[in-house]
Amino acid sequence: MVGIITYGVYIPRYRIKVEEIARVWGANASDITGGLGVFEKSVPDMDEDAATIAVEAARNALRRRAVDPADIGAVYVGSESHPYAVKPTACTVGEAIGATPNMTAADLEFACKAGTAGMQVCMGLVKSGMIKYGLAIGSDVSQGAPGDALEYTAAAGGAAYIIGNDDPIATINHTCSFTTDTPDFWRREGQNYPRHGGRFTGDPGYFKHVKGASNLLLEQTGKSPKDFTYAVFHQPNAKFPQKVAKDLGFTKEQITPGLAVPRLGNTYSGASPIGLAATLDIAKPGDTIFVCSFGSGAGSDAFDITVTDAIKDKINRGAAPSVEKLLQDPIYLDYAKYAKHKGKLVMQV
Repeated sequence: MVGIITYGVYIPRYRIKVEEIARVWGANASDITGGLGVFEKSVPDMDEDAATIAVEAARNALRRRAVDPADIGAVYVGSESHPYAVKPTACTVGEAIGATPNMTAADLEFACKAGTAGMQVCMGLVKSGMIKYGLAIGSDVSQGAPGDALEYTAAAGGAAYIIGNDDPIATINHTCSFTTDTPDFWRREGQNYPRHGGRFTGDPGYFKHVKGASNLLLEQTGKSPKDFTYAVFHQPNAKFPQKVAKDLGFTKEQITPGLAVPRLGNTYSGASPIGLAATLDIAKPGDTIFVCSFGSGAGSDAFDITVTDAIKDKINRGAAPSVEKLLQDPIYLDYAKYAKHKGKLVMQV
């Protein structure tokens, strides 16, 4: 069975509290935190971007298991904040971990689900026998215009997954997708910040596609929410994944381990992969994990995953920091330093 060989996460240490952003814009912090369920978000350092985050996540994956980088035949980096419009992030990652030159590589974009799309591509390449291992990464330093609703949640972080069929720590039993053309969120080339379609964000965007992919997977596998130990949903805020989980029949106990967004914010392409990583950090052999991502524009990828005995003896989870460890010991910024870190201050040359 094709599955996850190893995984790694990277989250910048810097944070800004939602109440600090609200203070600057004269907004009611209690209303915002109450409405979103998010209290703070991660902020990249001034020398960090989607590429450096992807490299660190990949290196953490390799620290957990002795995989020869030369055996990684494909690298796909999903992000909507690639540092270059024309220059692949995937090549930089491949070079940094020693996987070049005998590999195929590409950058993927599908709003917040480009990382899980990369996992599906790697699954296909491994199953076909074209490659031994594939590396799929979701990494973002997501953007929100000053004062816009997105600014309260747009965060930074990423997760990397090496996919193969050589004693995987978790098998991916089935995957499926649900995709339509829905104008809920977009950013044209050259624009610094994305725009969102307001009323399209919830029901026509997130809920329609997450429920669509989730129900499709349950139907195709003949399973129900009760058949899964844990569940992970895309988390643009804390309210959406909790509501969709309840609507589908999943419990709070199933989704709590992977719900990192209250202390992390929305890491876009990294969101559901980080949630899956947080779940794998505590998972035991035999545990089953339901995962459903979401990307605006719009689509969702759903996965049926089973943790194997290999998680005990083929991987050293303690060799790289867990998601919980990465969320600890934050360095808080005021809005001025946050704006400097995020490049919101444009200097005349």
